[in-house]
Amino acid sequence: MEDKHGIKDKVAGKLKEVEGKITGDKAREVEGKAQQAKGKVKSKATEVKEDLE
Repeated sequence: MEDKHGIKDKVAGKLKEVEGKITGDKAREVEGKAQQAKGKVKSKATEVKEDLE
């Protein structure tokens, strides 16, 4: 299943961010934030595409 709305990236990113905060792993925390941003971009791109149709 294709994740056009970025939901998987948003959720997985949040989990990584929280894991990084709990374990003190700044790299994991940043990775999670980046993945969440990727999900937000996918979501916005889908909105724009739907608006153009």
